[in-house]
Amino acid sequence: MVLNVVFVLSLGTCFALLLAWACRVLPRDGWQMIASVPMRRRSGHWEGVNLTYYGLLTATAAVVASGIFILLMAAIQVQLSAALLAVGAVMICCAPAASLIARIVEGKRHTFTVAGALFVGLLVGPPVILALNCFGSSALQSPMAPTLAAMAIAYAFGEGLGRLACISFGCCYGKPIAALPQPVRRWFERFHFAFQGETRKISYAGGLEGIKVVPVQALTATVYIAVGLIGMLLFLQGWFRTAFLCAILFTQVWRFLSETLRADYRGGGDVSAYQVMAGLGTLYSIALAIEMPDVSVAVSLAAGIAAMWNPIIIVALQAMWGALFLYTGWSMVTGSIVSFHVYQDRV
Repeated sequence: MVLNVVFVLSLGTCFALLLAWACRVLPRDGWQMIASVPMRRRSGHWEGVNLTYYGLLTATAAVVASGIFILLMAAIQVQLSAALLAVGAVMICCAPAASLIARIVEGKRHTFTVAGALFVGLLVGPPVILALNCFGSSALQSPMAPTLAAMAIAYAFGEGLGRLACISFGCCYGKPIAALPQPVRRWFERFHFAFQGETRKISYAGGLEGIKVVPVQALTATVYIAVGLIGMLLFLQGWFRTAFLCAILFTQVWRFLSETLRADYRGGGDVSAYQVMAGLGTLYSIALAIEMPDVSVAVSLAAGIAAMWNPIIIVALQAMWGALFLYTGWSMVTGSIVSFHVYQDRV
């Protein structure tokens, strides 16, 4: 019990420091692009492709979430092959869904939605686990309730950290403070974002560069990471059903409520498609929790931590990071012009 609490508190402290840094620094100008890669030669210059902090932070969030999932699975003595296959199968479905659903809802090609990816993940997660249990070898077996709980906890961490990418890109932005009711406005006057940089989404799509807006990305990150920490502690105590419901219900209720604080386009209608998905996902999760068979599994945090030093896990997570960085960090909505010169006094 003591080890579990110390581990969760240490993890929470690290995430709190990261979040404090991100909220202070990422809205500033200069924190959108990491590099520009020259691709096509033009007269006197090169046209470049931009690599973004959005991709770096998104890939890092996904790898942290996957690592937490693997750690929790190892803590209940599930084989590494089962954990990697489960997370790989779900990621294969969720990664394209993040773009496809956003394209359907928002009518734009080059955008992503974590809400849509989660909805697909909730749908495919149980069949993936069932398929592994029914058709896989004994090394691919994993109990339903703990596995779904681990997935839900990993999702909470993944989206919470992923919101730092939204701060960097200026997407998923909040309403202007001036548009809020007076009692609410007074609170956000002390805690708000004011984004700088004309290439950020809040600038070119919302026309809100330099305007004080609700820091909805930071609020979401705080709620989701806190929920992930609570869910992890419940999981380590062996309360799998409670951990699953905690991770899903709190994140999806906040998803529904936080949409009312956002100013970016979320599709037509008073209730967005993402709010509908959050509601349906909540109901589906409650039904899953009711139908889940009770299971008693020994949980060992020490075993989970020890398993993370496996070279296969380290290499797999690194490969995942690289693929996701290129997939989400190769900017399709911004461009650059690159030129080169020689310092004559140094030749």
